Amino acid sequence: MITSLSIKNYALIDNLQVNFNQGFSIITGETGAGKSILLGGLSLILGKRADLSSIKDVTKKCIIEAVFDVTNYNLKNLFDFNDLDYEPQTIIRREILPSGKSRAFVNDSPVNLNSLQVLGEQLIDIHSQHQTLQLTDDVFQFEIIDALANNRTVLNTYSQQLKQFKTIQKELEELLLFKAEAIKEYDYHSFLLNELNESNLIEDELETLEEDYETLNNIEEIRDSLLSSNQLFNDDEIGLLSILTTLKSNFKSISGYSKAYENLFHRIESSFIELDDVFSEIETLQENLDADPERLEQVNTKLQILNNLFKKHLVSSVPELIQIKESLTLKVSETENLDETIQKKEKELLEIETTLNKTAKSIHKNRKKAIPDLTKQLEIILKDLGMPNAKFNIVLQDSKTFYNNGKDDLSFMFSANKGGQFNELKKAASGGELSRIMLAIKSILSKYKQLPTIMFDEIDSGVSGEISNKMGQIMLQMSHTMQVFAITHIPQIAAKGHTHFKVYKEDVDNLTVTNLKKLNHDERLVEIAQMLGGIEISNSALAHAKQLLN
Repeated sequence: MITSLSIKNYALIDNLQVNFNQGFSIITGETGAGKSILLGGLSLILGKRADLSSIKDVTKKCIIEAVFDVTNYNLKNLFDFNDLDYEPQTIIRREILPSGKSRAFVNDSPVNLNSLQVLGEQLIDIHSQHQTLQLTDDVFQFEIIDALANNRTVLNTYSQQLKQFKTIQKELEELLLFKAEAIKEYDYHSFLLNELNESNLIEDELETLEEDYETLNNIEEIRDSLLSSNQLFNDDEIGLLSILTTLKSNFKSISGYSKAYENLFHRIESSFIELDDVFSEIETLQENLDADPERLEQVNTKLQILNNLFKKHLVSSVPELIQIKESLTLKVSETENLDETIQKKEKELLEIETTLNKTAKSIHKNRKKAIPDLTKQLEIILKDLGMPNAKFNIVLQDSKTFYNNGKDDLSFMFSANKGGQFNELKKAASGGELSRIMLAIKSILSKYKQLPTIMFDEIDSGVSGEISNKMGQIMLQMSHTMQVFAITHIPQIAAKGHTHFKVYKEDVDNLTVTNLKKLNHDERLVEIAQMLGGIEISNSALAHAKQLLN
């Protein structure tokens, strides 16, 4: 429920601060006094787009702030889902800056208008004559029936199952699409994969092949170089080993005379050992060096194969080719196993569809059971509201389509006159009749679900006398379980409120401003008497006003 409202610098309102109570509150005032301004300001709190022309003084910002007690509304999940800070006493503020920029806050945290609208729908329902068109909306009609059918829990289950069904359905569609594309590419991918498999790729193979190729392709030059080197080492007179042996012998004989000679001897000895090892390796290489034209051809062929694969796949290394091979293996395997995957997904879809149908039938059954009760309650209330011949024929039919709220098609058929034919609600009921039907429906809904604060904006338009008295009684009954406001010109309704506010204009410093005032008992008596007989209050009007208030 809304507990307070503050409006600054908006339209004809300079600075308005008002507190509200539970129960039934009445708002009255002369035509043009500013009731629509009040509603306009409240609409900004509920997420309506701001207009710079709404600012009273364009050099200052406009601020509208409302405090709501949301303790009994079960809105914690909604706050969490929209990333809002939850507070039992929630403060919503809108600011319109002189630049035309607008800002919105929930509990001092900035929010966008979408989040504000979602939250606002749960807090206040401003019912105007225009809103009666909502009666003809399927979603609202289902909401009415589902409230009476106590379908909330089963609808939540259905919603989760439908989400799962759509997810699996989408996955299946993507698999089928993938299969259609994969089949086109399967032969090509298989060819590329076979080509790579036949090439027997080894990760470090390229370096070895290139080394073997260089060796086998230049074997004569290598043989001559090894032979010449062998001779340099092994010649009896000028061979390196022979020279080092003599040198080592010379320094060994004098190594005992000086530390310097001893060090040189050890260095020569180390060099001899290293060169002797080099000579042994040269001899080994000579022994293993054989011309192998067949091996050269094999190496050359393999290198050509690899180079061709590098060009084809736009890579430069064997590991990259191996990675491509693994990817192609996966693609080919997926295509080969696709039918099995699709069959599993089809089975999964069928299982959730069966479960979904079962839940939808439960929803349908509950609705079917609730419709006679709804019809009966509507017709009883409308009879009291001056529509004694009003009849409803609410038709619920099975559908093959999974809608967001079940598998039903719904028609609200209505007849206002005795013996009249049933027709669609929007065609069969006038504007005044739709207003009374909406009031009847809201009053019924208030018994079955926690409704937000409701503000009826001249829902009594076009009615008077006993009918307006009945409408006031209905709104009063609704206020026992929720906060109800009624903007009205009808004294019979105004007299039924627990609290009475008056919207009025006054001139302040040569400027017209709109204000809202809570009336005490005497002021209220005068206001209702004026609603009955005009500004000049007669004794009969005053007596009638007292009678209505009592």
